[in-house]
Amino acid sequence: MHPALTPAALAELRRPRPYPAVSILMPTHRREPDNAQDPVRLRNLVAEAKEKVQADPEVSRADRIDVLEQLDKALAEVDLVHAEDGLAILVAPGEHQVWSLGRTAPARVVLSDTFLTRNLVASQIAERPYWVLAVAADRVVLWGGDKERLTEAKTHGFPLVRVYDNPDPERQERIGDTPSTFRDEETKTFLRQADNGIAKLIAADPRPLYVVGDAPALALLDAAGPITKATTSQIPYGGLAQGTAEAALKVVEPALRAHADQEITDALARLDKARGRTAFAAGIDEVWQTAAEGRIALLVVEENFRTTARDDGDHLVPAEEGQSGAREDVVDEVIERALDTGATVSFVPDGTLSDAGRIAADLRY
Repeated sequence: MHPALTPAALAELRRPRPYPAVSILMPTHRREPDNAQDPVRLRNLVAEAKEKVQADPEVSRADRIDVLEQLDKALAEVDLVHAEDGLAILVAPGEHQVWSLGRTAPARVVLSDTFLTRNLVASQIAERPYWVLAVAADRVVLWGGDKERLTEAKTHGFPLVRVYDNPDPERQERIGDTPSTFRDEETKTFLRQADNGIAKLIAADPRPLYVVGDAPALALLDAAGPITKATTSQIPYGGLAQGTAEAALKVVEPALRAHADQEITDALARLDKARGRTAFAAGIDEVWQTAAEGRIALLVVEENFRTTARDDGDHLVPAEEGQSGAREDVVDEVIERALDTGATVSFVPDGTLSDAGRIAADLRY
């Protein structure tokens, strides 16, 4: 399975494919006894996808053989032992991808000329991804995190390791421990390299950035360039450039909680202001309509809000799962539409928007 969704990965997934692009979505379960049903449901959905491909007259013989082989390869890559809340299998002629999702998805099989990505988009936002940069005079390490884990990210030149032209064992032993280390030009050049790498990383995959290091290292990194001055939080704590992801997570957890709490406070304040200037939408039907019109500036959704609805021509109305025309993932559809039109999306704890139908928006007009 692919490790993590990124903006670049999502952009690649959303480009047109040769027909048939097969999307298999299903909910999965992390624990017993619910996860016992996952293998059976998975086999049934893959069998359904194969039947649809074989029965479709628009699929050529060569593409049919290719896609069926890709489905088998994808199935072999699924790891239900480490399942999260949802699974996406995406197959097209010449390719297959398997994604584990931190947000549930309704069971479905779709054949089209693009992959069905709304559930992946919503999952990526709900994961609240972030970066952690650990800085020392001789080493800079990058970790990528989400709600579930923190893992080292070996990208954009990281980890950076300083190489000395004339190694001095006694001097190297002092690196990271004495402030004088951070005054030499070689160290400044090294940290400017780190700043440049972070600038490129944030441009490619924008996330909150937490920078951890000794106070002298943080001060010098601030002077090295403009990017790290815009960090979400700087945390004076030495030694993590040589430490583990577990140690880094323990250090940044208070800052992560503080940032999450502040995001919720800011989002709710914006909704209150939107009410006052009559630029406010609430409830799935009203928010769905404003999302379709591209009017949403900020979308706020309760973390576990899911609902099934159908379009009656003018409005979304409640529907039962499996009912003709029912949209089981209409919340994820709204999230994707809002993001496509430049909106910001924030998730808040369940019950926060009980007076607004569990979903609300600050509108541009």
